[in-house]
Amino acid sequence: MSTPLDVTTETLRDLPLPVLGSDIDKEARGRVLAVAGGARVPGAALLTGLAALRAGAGKLQLAAPEGSALAIGLAAPEAAVIPVAAVIPVAAGAAGEISADACAQLAEFAARSDAVVLGPGMIDEAEAGALALGLMRAAPDSAFVIDAAAMTGLSLDDPDARAAAGRLVLTPHPGEMARLLQRTKEDVAADRLQAARTVARALHAVVVMKGAETFVVSPDGRGWRNRGGVPGLATSGSGDVLAGVVAGLLARGAPPVAAAVWGVWVHARCGAQLAERIGPLGFLARELLAEIPAALKAGAA
Repeated sequence: MSTPLDVTTETLRDLPLPVLGSDIDKEARGRVLAVAGGARVPGAALLTGLAALRAGAGKLQLAAPEGSALAIGLAAPEAAVIPVAAVIPVAAGAAGEISADACAQLAEFAARSDAVVLGPGMIDEAEAGALALGLMRAAPDSAFVIDAAAMTGLSLDDPDARAAAGRLVLTPHPGEMARLLQRTKEDVAADRLQAARTVARALHAVVVMKGAETFVVSPDGRGWRNRGGVPGLATSGSGDVLAGVVAGLLARGAPPVAAAVWGVWVHARCGAQLAERIGPLGFLARELLAEIPAALKAGAA
């Protein structure tokens, strides 16, 4: 198998993003549906959705449990909020998260979206995985970014997990990859690139294998490696921002490989910009959001 290409601005030029004309409107820039967070991590939806807008998506819809929908809407006035009644009950371990039963309500919104990002901040693997399967089946023309519990709730042996083949980006860290492959974390860490290639091939997906060095792998085994990350990016919510950036680029019309490679590079560039201005550690995931447009501009220069 070929050695991964290092991601540089030259690499980005070989994977150009769709050109946006000066007269383009928000409809043409794409619509994102973000299904993320819950009672324990409500802010994940905000980080993910706002990152998609910062990456250039034109319209944002946030699915939120009824109990937090108003607060989410006030915190993100740019978004249309979808109050969801189907949530995991208090007796379960992930109380307040959107449940798989919400598929019936969200299917139409997913089908009308250019990109759906599902899973950031979610904990219940069975419910989130079932919701991901349902929405992928219900939205045959939408691109998907699947993260966290929605990803580890999938099975590589389930044909339904390939419902979004060719339109799917997965964003695991080593622990999530271990659960997805049913291996130990140490086994995955020994060859993260091969682990990513195994999943990419099985699900016909682009895989973003996160880490100090992040790999992007296509279904045919091609790989890209980004070494531009900084230690400060290893912080709560950082992965939610990355998932949102990738979803925003997909909504704009970027193919999954381009959206993933650009998303990883932009995310790392945002961290580097903050590290230089604030310090190598201690910046917050929410501070990455304002850095995204400048990072995109730098990548296109």
